[in-house]
Amino acid sequence: MILEETPPRSRSLWRSPDFLKFWTGQTVSELGSHITRYGLPLLAVINLAASPFQMGLLTALGSAPALLISLFAGVWVDRIHRRPILIAADLGRALLLATIPLAALGGWLSMAQVYIVVALTGAITIFFSAAYHAYLPSLVERDHIIEGNAKLALSSSATEVIGPGLTGFLVQTITAPIAILFDALSFLFSAASLAIIRKPEPPPAPVEKRQSMLIEAREGLGAVIQQPILRALAGALSTSSFFGSFFGVLYGLYAIRILHMTPTALGVTIGFGGIGSLVGAVLAGRAVRRLGLGPTLIGCLWLEVIFGLLIPLAAAVPSLAVLMLSIAQLSDALGTIYFINAMSLRQSITPDRLLGRVNASIDLLAAVIGLVGALVGGLLGSVIGIQATLFIAVLGQILSGLWLFFSPIRKLKEI
Repeated sequence: MILEETPPRSRSLWRSPDFLKFWTGQTVSELGSHITRYGLPLLAVINLAASPFQMGLLTALGSAPALLISLFAGVWVDRIHRRPILIAADLGRALLLATIPLAALGGWLSMAQVYIVVALTGAITIFFSAAYHAYLPSLVERDHIIEGNAKLALSSSATEVIGPGLTGFLVQTITAPIAILFDALSFLFSAASLAIIRKPEPPPAPVEKRQSMLIEAREGLGAVIQQPILRALAGALSTSSFFGSFFGVLYGLYAIRILHMTPTALGVTIGFGGIGSLVGAVLAGRAVRRLGLGPTLIGCLWLEVIFGLLIPLAAAVPSLAVLMLSIAQLSDALGTIYFINAMSLRQSITPDRLLGRVNASIDLLAAVIGLVGALVGGLLGSVIGIQATLFIAVLGQILSGLWLFFSPIRKLKEI
């Protein structure tokens, strides 16, 4: 059942010691991860003089694990308790990242080592992500799922605002390799925070009921395809990932080459995205209470199209380009409201024994289709031009909302 009577609302999550431990650890870890996200490319360029091809390979190695192991990570996450996976993943990533400053201090840091670290941390992160989204529903009550996701998204958005500036400061003052050490330490902090959580998890499926990994992976994918709401959510995310990848490939080129923006100006516009995300995290629950779940989800996707049109239209008025792109980035508020509520809906309707596999299946579909979108976006940008391709990218997002409009989600008032 999706709509059913729920018990009286329990106390706020701010008064839940176990959630606060989880939230604090993840906030610190998110900040550290932003340092690596922005600092590692700087390390490759500044310390190792990486070529454009090497930078492309670095990006590909970070994405490849999602395509190779997502489904099987989901199976494994559903077979055992999730919290030990989260702790082990944090410790593993801390150890891997710590090798970078150690190698730099020893004078033997190389691109080969960076490739290995990025690939292995990417693979571990797949397991962490699958366990992370499956763990929250066992940590908070059902009527607090949206609140929990909103609080986690709020801290993530805050670190998104702080992260780029902090990374630049650290790289400039203590060098990029030493800055990466902060992320390693943040993972240790996260692991310690998880270790002291006291609330027990529901038991996983008994060993005697397990099937082969392939059959269990197929069961998770089958649940996504057969369940109308999960199918619509997966379709919307995959469609958004396809057209959104156009931006991932072309946005920087468009801003620098067509709008002639400086890197600083481009950074300012991106910073408004973090501010928008903060606003969205605050408004996520209120929007649903006022408008209903289905209208909120569909409205967010379609309103993003209106804001998104400002990006390709900025080429017509270059003097207002920074302003127009900054306003467009503020629409990240809508994306955050959508993500929080869509993830909460996914978590609330999926049986606990399938959460890892369902999350991994949806993420895999989005990753594969997003990769195709990146290739298509690059090709279209070369053939019909960057601005025209960005118009297609924005208008294509209308299709994402159609997945939800023609599904039971449209009529949902609440989770």
